[in-house]
Amino acid sequence: MRAGERLFGRDGEVALLDRLLGRAASAHGGALVIRGEPGIGKTALLEWVSEAAGQRDMRVLTAAGVENESRLPYAALHQLLYPLNPANPVLRAAFGLAEGRPDLYAVALAALEVIADAAARRPIALVIDDLHWLDSASADVLAFVGRRVGSDAVLAVGATRTVAVDDPQRRSGIAELMLDRLTGDDSAALLDTHAPQLSPAVRERLLTEAAGNPLALVELPRSPAPAGAPTAAWPLNSRLEATFAARAGELGVPESALLLILAADAACDARRLLEAATETAGEPVTVRHAQRAIDTGLIEAVGNGFRFRHPLVRSAIYQRAPLAARLDAHRCLAARLTAFPDRRLWHLASATLGPDADLAADLERHAEQARQRGATMSAVAALQRAAELAELPGQSTALVLRAAELASEIGARHEVERLLTATDLSALGPAERARLANVHEVVRFQRFTDPAQRVRELIDVAEAAGDAELRTQLLWRAASRCFFQATGPAAADARARIAALVDGDGPLELAILAYTVPEERGAEILDRLQRLADGGGGPDVLRFLGSAALVLGDFARSSAWLDEAVADARAQGRMAVLARLLTSANWGRLWLGGWDQAGAELTESRALVQDTGEVFYAVASQTSTGAVAAMRGDLDEAERLLDEVATSPLAAGMSYIQIARVQARGLVHLFRGEITEAYAVLARTFDPASPTYHRFMRWWLVPELLDAALAAQRVDEARALVAGLPRVPSPMMIIAAEYAASLLDDAPIGPETARWPLYRARLQLHRGRTERRRHRIGEARDLLRAARDTFDTLGAVPWAEMARTELRAAGESSRRRVSSARESLSPQEMQIAGLAAEGLTNRQIAERLFLSHRTVGSHLYRIYPKLGVTRRAQLAGALTQ
Repeated sequence: MRAGERLFGRDGEVALLDRLLGRAASAHGGALVIRGEPGIGKTALLEWVSEAAGQRDMRVLTAAGVENESRLPYAALHQLLYPLNPANPVLRAAFGLAEGRPDLYAVALAALEVIADAAARRPIALVIDDLHWLDSASADVLAFVGRRVGSDAVLAVGATRTVAVDDPQRRSGIAELMLDRLTGDDSAALLDTHAPQLSPAVRERLLTEAAGNPLALVELPRSPAPAGAPTAAWPLNSRLEATFAARAGELGVPESALLLILAADAACDARRLLEAATETAGEPVTVRHAQRAIDTGLIEAVGNGFRFRHPLVRSAIYQRAPLAARLDAHRCLAARLTAFPDRRLWHLASATLGPDADLAADLERHAEQARQRGATMSAVAALQRAAELAELPGQSTALVLRAAELASEIGARHEVERLLTATDLSALGPAERARLANVHEVVRFQRFTDPAQRVRELIDVAEAAGDAELRTQLLWRAASRCFFQATGPAAADARARIAALVDGDGPLELAILAYTVPEERGAEILDRLQRLADGGGGPDVLRFLGSAALVLGDFARSSAWLDEAVADARAQGRMAVLARLLTSANWGRLWLGGWDQAGAELTESRALVQDTGEVFYAVASQTSTGAVAAMRGDLDEAERLLDEVATSPLAAGMSYIQIARVQARGLVHLFRGEITEAYAVLARTFDPASPTYHRFMRWWLVPELLDAALAAQRVDEARALVAGLPRVPSPMMIIAAEYAASLLDDAPIGPETARWPLYRARLQLHRGRTERRRHRIGEARDLLRAARDTFDTLGAVPWAEMARTELRAAGESSRRRVSSARESLSPQEMQIAGLAAEGLTNRQIAERLFLSHRTVGSHLYRIYPKLGVTRRAQLAGALTQ
């Protein structure tokens, strides 16, 4: 049947795909996922895409998810890229063709480069069917590629069932096309095309049963209704499976054996399929028998093998075969796949009933190899099957727990819950309970609705763990909850317990102390942090040092250390860690005035979230992005971003996000002249009963609170609120004290504040306003000019306009601010331009930002005219203007 015959009622979908193909052929690519129930016409649309792409002289690369290959690392990616014969060493190692243990995102970047380079020679259509059965490593790589082909001559189109079985974040950000059932007229036309001789009664019954499903309209008329229950009460998929099974039941023993072998391994080549079928049938199975199966419409020849016409055919054949026959099929296939050890191992596992210690050990080794190749979910599947084959219950539980830990590391929450729900965890020892608590903190964080109680539980488990490393990990989890959630007075005892249990002076131990006892031990921690930093370390060491400095308010050192960790994480391709680090590093940078870098890296962080599933960090980075928008005067955008954060379930109960959101919201109110609202919002952060209260971060809001109090004439109230400011010698705490002294007691601008441009200029604005009111016009003008110039340099438009207003009131006209050329760049363009200005090549920039080098070239092509330059060497000068 031609593809066009299965596209009744798909005119709009075909037009969309045709338009996308046209864009891709002219180097404006993209990706689309077609979703729909089984038999709805997804495969037909993919066939049409392949035909139409060929007619446009595009190269078509195809792949399909195969259920029994879903546990094999990079199986679908290998299938897709095989025609390109990639010589890339990273890809060859991922495919098991060369030595190496590449990270998943190194594989993804390598695949992107290979596809982009091929598309530069000839436009490409990537056509992938049955996405829901792709191995998870391939699915992650292809989602990564799909999000990055917008500047290449590539169209990636995949099809999947309406409800995918993997984590919903896996393909987030890629456009989707939902296929509905056919209308009544289209259904009737399709049925009449394939079964024109039906009686009116039968025709009406089939139209009712099919209910607009194209596959049912084509296949149901070819088989009689099964005996038994009325078909109206039978699910359509079951009805179709029964139809296919009945058709297969009409075949002989050799054909049936071939169909079962193919159902057990749909990716196997024809020679091995026929050999295995011959063994199971007890008589020769030849190509003639395969042709008889093809004539029934159940299978078709493709490449060097066969495939089922529809996945429901495979399901019907495999599920209705006797258990002994299925086991025998897998055993025969394993005997013929010695050249493919991974596939052979899985067939052996599928051919085994009951415990098998040796096979379980082989699967455990396979899991470790898969993990090292970045195929975490393949490792999880292997560990789960090993647990089923383990001889002792304790061994089985340990393997499941290890599988859950691996799945939690990549945020596969649904898989973790499935593993844990199906396992008896009642007999876990103290160490295993500690490991389980760690897993729960990843996958059930939001489900613990009483943070203070959860902190106490974590401390109890940590005390009983027995293992020092596990205890420290759980204390870190508890300390994080103390800082981010349980920040009120009721958590004081828990924080003291955590601090008392800390044993050691490493980076993680200091971070725990910073999160729990910053007021009491802040000075000591800051001193020890510097000594540890002088000793060097990798991204994990720097991450903990930077995190500790951040929560203490030492933003300059925090950003510097986290920037080093970012560089290491980039070099290692650790994208999940990178998403977290970029968010953290730029939180402090907001108040240092580095808004160009912050905007670019926060945008990058939100993009990386789509690849890694670290969705919480998208909310955190959006909060900081809203603050940048507010300080630059884009108040409508700031409100939109902050409103989304306020309603996000991920931000609920997260005090540190709520107080950061309120800090930015207070600025929006101030800049709009909503003085009463600004003061009320900011003052609530000092009320322990408020959800926006944070015991330590509230002190960072002292400058905003005092600005609002001064404007609202509520200085005495604000003075009482900040009276308890602790004397922690971190820069932000010192600035809070100096800012308060300057505004409340008319003290001069302090030395720490003088080093921070944003806060220095804000105090210059205040003091300039005060001097003007005292009729000291010369001093006022000097202060206001300095403030205006600093605000202009930072791009702090609202404050700059305040300074201009005050200068006019002081009798001095002030030139209007001239926007710099760089402000016309998007955050990503700003990032690329900055790296190019540093001398990095397109390929080096691409590796750092996880893009193709051709995409980088396309961005630079658009950047040059925006900045008014024609050469790479001119970028540095243009970016400093």
